[in-house]
Amino acid sequence: MTTTSQPTLRKDAAEPGTRPPSGPSPALRREHRRRSVFAYLTLSPTLAVVGLLMAYPLYVAIDLSLRGGQISDLLNLERNPLTFDNYGDVLTDPGLVNDIVRSMVYTLGVVVPAFAIGLGLAVLLNKAFPGRRIIRPLVLLPWAVPGVVVSAAFSWMLDASYGVVNSLLRSTGIIDGNVAWLADPDTAMVAVILPTIWKYYPFFVLVLLAQLQSVPGELYEAARVDGASPLRQFAHVTWPAVRTASSLAIVITGIGVFREFDFIFPLTGGGPNDATQTLAIRIYNEAFQFFEMGTAAALGIVTMAICGALLMAAGRSVRREFG
Repeated sequence: MTTTSQPTLRKDAAEPGTRPPSGPSPALRREHRRRSVFAYLTLSPTLAVVGLLMAYPLYVAIDLSLRGGQISDLLNLERNPLTFDNYGDVLTDPGLVNDIVRSMVYTLGVVVPAFAIGLGLAVLLNKAFPGRRIIRPLVLLPWAVPGVVVSAAFSWMLDASYGVVNSLLRSTGIIDGNVAWLADPDTAMVAVILPTIWKYYPFFVLVLLAQLQSVPGELYEAARVDGASPLRQFAHVTWPAVRTASSLAIVITGIGVFREFDFIFPLTGGGPNDATQTLAIRIYNEAFQFFEMGTAAALGIVTMAICGALLMAAGRSVRREFG
């Protein structure tokens, strides 16, 4: 008499009606933890150096902002008493709101046109045409020119007596007489915005053109076959490809322009009648004209807080774009 052996289930086999175990096994989790610890240990020297380079200057700035009195010798900083009076003076100064508003106007006046110019040139340079290899480096050239040099060139171009801008406007009949671009409070902000746009638009060209280079040409070909107009091609192919990079580039450029100093100070010094005095110019004047280093440091901390708030507000949009 023979007996039929019954098949036995392995312990690790799933029984009918039961769900297989989900997630990595304990061994894989331990291996992942070991790799993470090793990665952090490897990066710890670099993180320590970067943290020190960031933390120590921030500590000095905060400590300086809490020192009362005029400070012309930073080596004797600790001799001045600790006080919150600097922040009280800064936050209760009615001129602070005007400086912030001018900084915002300056930032928007630069970022919006620079982005529009950069996007248009990126779309144009993404197309094949004769001489493209020569024009691309020339378009990016302003980004490599120092800001002080750009300011000097625009100071000559915008001069009220012999500037080329007034000459061109007179020849076209737009104006009848000379315009004192840098000396008139009504035009001074425009005069400092123009060179800043010229300096910053190549950054948008570089970022957006790099994104457009990754778009397959077949998408445009398919859109043309479907009868899409150039405007619809831009809306449904070009813009989705550069939208994420645009958000990041706008945030980075906006923070940089908000703290910009190189163009305003050489051209107008914050004048006339404080028409172009942004937070950066105000900090310089407090520190090196009035030797109110504590007040200047407090303004710097306030500026950093504003930039941080703007970055956090824009970060939601950037995180949404990056998923």
